[in-house]
Amino acid sequence: MLAELLLLAHVIGATVLFGTGAGIAFFMVMAHRTRDPIVIAHVAGTVVIADTVFTATAAILQPVTGYLLARSIGWDLWEGWIALSLLLYVVTGLFWLPVVWIQIRLRDLARAAASSGQALPPIYISLYRIWFACGFPAFFAVVGILWLMLTKPSIALF
Repeated sequence: MLAELLLLAHVIGATVLFGTGAGIAFFMVMAHRTRDPIVIAHVAGTVVIADTVFTATAAILQPVTGYLLARSIGWDLWEGWIALSLLLYVVTGLFWLPVVWIQIRLRDLARAAASSGQALPPIYISLYRIWFACGFPAFFAVVGILWLMLTKPSIALF
């Protein structure tokens, strides 16, 4: 029964990470396409909140539920698919952490432009491009983790 509850919590966490990440990306891209600082400021503000409430919470709980689940089932954390999943999780985090800072900067730059009636500054465009580029490796790393978790392939580490 404990393993089933941990599995449910782990799957919900994975769903939240993937779904929130995809949703945030979609809404940020759509807001950016308007080039309207007011729209971008509003959407980016909501995105920062969503990332804090949903993504950060799930990102913290995922390794906890994963570890407890592996322990309760008797899986070795050095089993190939688990170790590779953990490596991809770290990769995802390395791309996600700068994205969080960039989203806050994008929000602040859009708010400043909106309040002054100015266009978005060039730094906004540069930061947006970095934000956009960071999304791809993080997205594909999460897809890889989901695939590994679902298929549990036999992967020899050594």
